[in-house]
Amino acid sequence: MNTKLLMTASAIIMGANGIIASFMPREILQTLGQTPTSTLILIVQIAGALYFGFALMNWMAKSFLIGGIYAKPLSAGNLAHFGIAGIALIKVVINSSVTSTYILVLAIVYVLFAIAFGIVFVTNPKVKQVTIERK
Repeated sequence: MNTKLLMTASAIIMGANGIIASFMPREILQTLGQTPTSTLILIVQIAGALYFGFALMNWMAKSFLIGGIYAKPLSAGNLAHFGIAGIALIKVVINSSVTSTYILVLAIVYVLFAIAFGIVFVTNPKVKQVTIERK
């Protein structure tokens, strides 16, 4: 699996979510049909900071060898995040009588990232073989 592409894509998705949640928490809550109280706004902003921090970590690690025993904490953290959030989003989609399109799209994206990071977590990366020419 191309982990550089996976890490870049996850960094972009989480970075965008982080910036939007940090600077537009009221709008997010209103879009989801919630009354924006000061406590909910704070929680969304803190979640935005978490997303942005995770995005920076993934962006900076995109060129690392990831998978198997390499960068295990990084792949485990991403798998846990996308897996747990994906399951929670699927539960909302299944149990809600009126599901927002945003939630449905987010659930699909999260499940795909969870599957990809699950594959990275349990497989060993292919190491490029370097040949040295002797003269």
